[in-house]
Amino acid sequence: MSERRVLSTTSVVAMAIGTALYAAFNVFFNVLQLPGTQLVTLRPSVAIPMFFGYAFGPVVGFVSGFLGNVISDAISWGGFWWNWDVGNGLLGLIPGLASYFISKEDIFRRRGYFACVVLAVLASVIGMGFAAYTDYLFGYGISTIEEATYALFIPAAVTDAVNGAIITPILVAAYASAARGRARRV
Repeated sequence: MSERRVLSTTSVVAMAIGTALYAAFNVFFNVLQLPGTQLVTLRPSVAIPMFFGYAFGPVVGFVSGFLGNVISDAISWGGFWWNWDVGNGLLGLIPGLASYFISKEDIFRRRGYFACVVLAVLASVIGMGFAAYTDYLFGYGISTIEEATYALFIPAAVTDAVNGAIITPILVAAYASAARGRARRV
């Protein structure tokens, strides 16, 4: 693992920025509900906690996804669904695990971008799987496992995986380019 500290000043600032961006973009995209689902929306914004997790670590990614979803759900739907908030936290946490198996030198290179795509897809499957199937386990408006699978898990996981796999590496490449440019000026 890299020598990043969990709660450095940079991490706290990244959590705040990631949370604010995720909440703001989620409120905007929450109007794009997918037909035949239960409040599942098309959210390109899922790339935000994935990016913050990948670039700044799993804790930053989890907090950005969790708190960003809490705020956007409160604004958009007037409620709080803990299991979906945890699922969105996992969207940021899992890409952050890259810092445990990719060297600091490779994280912003081809090998790192490939891992970013794989982790974004994995995060979508695990995060949305947790949210959808805990709805079924705790009886939160879902009465059958088929309903949890077809009305929640598949539409949420597939759209989040596609959005995350495409947009997150672009954000990571843009961040790496900006960081390299900043380093040249110093």
